[in-house]
Amino acid sequence: MTQHKILIGDVVKGLNSLPDNSIHCTVTSPPYGDIRSYEKGKEGPQWDFKNTVKELYRVLCDGGVCVWVVGDETVNGSETGEPYRQALYFLESGFNLHDTMIYMKNGPAYPSKNRYYSVFEFMFVFSKGTPKTINLIKDRENRWDGLKWSNKRTRRDREGTLREGEWTPDQGGKYGVRFNVWKYAVGHGYSTKDEVAYEHPAIFPEALAEDHIMSWSNEGDTILDPFCGSGTTIKAARDLGRNSIGIEVVPKYIQIIKKRLKSNQQLDTGLCEITFEEAG
Repeated sequence: MTQHKILIGDVVKGLNSLPDNSIHCTVTSPPYGDIRSYEKGKEGPQWDFKNTVKELYRVLCDGGVCVWVVGDETVNGSETGEPYRQALYFLESGFNLHDTMIYMKNGPAYPSKNRYYSVFEFMFVFSKGTPKTINLIKDRENRWDGLKWSNKRTRRDREGTLREGEWTPDQGGKYGVRFNVWKYAVGHGYSTKDEVAYEHPAIFPEALAEDHIMSWSNEGDTILDPFCGSGTTIKAARDLGRNSIGIEVVPKYIQIIKKRLKSNQQLDTGLCEITFEEAG
């Protein structure tokens, strides 16, 4: 049986209550800018970024991974650059930047009139040291499969000179490892089949959470989402046989999580247990 806990309250207070080195993988998308209101003027979206990063590092196991999904916004004619500043602060706080990945959408939410349409967000993959678990997904069609090549190939060295060396293309089968740009269909009926989830203003696709959880953790590990929102990461962790902890401050979103998880049969068949308690 897997265990799932939702801490209700401020993100830093919730993180403070967690033991050191207790989380194997974090998958989250924090509130950013004014792209969504997130009940602004009530409980959020104000939050303490620097102390959140500090606590994320503390609670993460050695070799654990934190997937930070964030986009930018345009203010007074210029993008803010906030995702880059956040990434640099993670590095200053001791994290490694294991990979800079792109979450590509099938279309823009707000088409621009004076710039190319924005269809991506960053998926920064930070790690506490070298990632302990790496389960790379292999579902990209491998065009080299079955082809015969000479082992002697030419490649350019750092100085630009062509040199002959050993080189063999990926012939590991019909499918190879994905590239680090992941494309998902988003919008109503695509991000999830759970109607109640769309009561939240900015959900990310269930498939995105599932793919990262599979990539950076194993069954029985504990997954964290400190900005739980509609509960996408918690649901994905549960369905993949992981334990999970979520933190959420907005009461309206807590109700969405309760309805969303309760509707799944796993709760009724005793395969998992979910609890709600106050943070801090």
